[in-house]
Amino acid sequence: MKIAMLARNPNLYSHKRLVEAAEKRGHEIDIFDTLKCYMNITSHRPELRYGDQKILGYDAVIPRIGASITFYGMAVLRQFEMMGVFPLNESVAIGRSRDKLRSMQLLARDGIGLPVTAFAHDTAMTDEVLNIVGGAPVVIKLLEGTQGIGVVLGETPKAAKSVIEAFRGAKVNILVQEFIKEAGASDIRVFVIGGKVIASMMRSGAEGEFRSNLHRGGSAKTIRITAEERSTALRAAKIMGLNVCGVDMLRANHGPVVMEINSSPGLEGIEKATDIDVAGKIIEYIESNAKVGKTRTRGKG
Repeated sequence: MKIAMLARNPNLYSHKRLVEAAEKRGHEIDIFDTLKCYMNITSHRPELRYGDQKILGYDAVIPRIGASITFYGMAVLRQFEMMGVFPLNESVAIGRSRDKLRSMQLLARDGIGLPVTAFAHDTAMTDEVLNIVGGAPVVIKLLEGTQGIGVVLGETPKAAKSVIEAFRGAKVNILVQEFIKEAGASDIRVFVIGGKVIASMMRSGAEGEFRSNLHRGGSAKTIRITAEERSTALRAAKIMGLNVCGVDMLRANHGPVVMEINSSPGLEGIEKATDIDVAGKIIEYIESNAKVGKTRTRGKG
């Protein structure tokens, strides 16, 4: 099988592991810098190019699209889809998951447990927004943040109002969420592949840090999740339409609440915490499912 990977940095742990797993199973895999791909958009013969070469003959594409290049990355992925190449995750599903507001609305519509979340445009509504989520402390999130960047804890009403007004003054869109105190600066990452939970870990924040992201100095350990947590993760992945994802949840007093769904989850933390060959299982999924033109949306937004 011939596999393409869209990734800006081939030296990241996750990307090297995917290459290693693919080659170990006898596949050919090439990495293309997403931003260096360009395309010929035509009705009958859509093309992708890289340098002076056409990108041809690939059976599957693994999109590892960074949050900062979502728009262009999805355009390139859609072109692969139009060419009949099987995408590990489809462009439409990635777009849903990258839009924090839309993903929250979709999950809420289907009854997935969520922290109480408020969204408003007008800072005159700040007091009302804080009241909706139960008052300070509150978590304030940039709609387009990732790896814990752009996530702020407003510990008092005054501090929360200042942060909200500062973000909105800079014309930045934010969500305001209730702070799940009982989670204790820990969250659960559940790794889903093809409608099955493959691995799960608990991440704990560094001392004095309420964010549990490993990129922010947190630690991780393997964990046995509950039946409700497993069901929540699988339903969330299905609602987003993602074949492969990391579902991040907190353990609230009233059950698991989903914080985020990551369409390009890192492999280093989960593999090292659980000792599970997640990269190999991703390649196995591609082997079982990659067929020409097997894309539900065929690049349609």
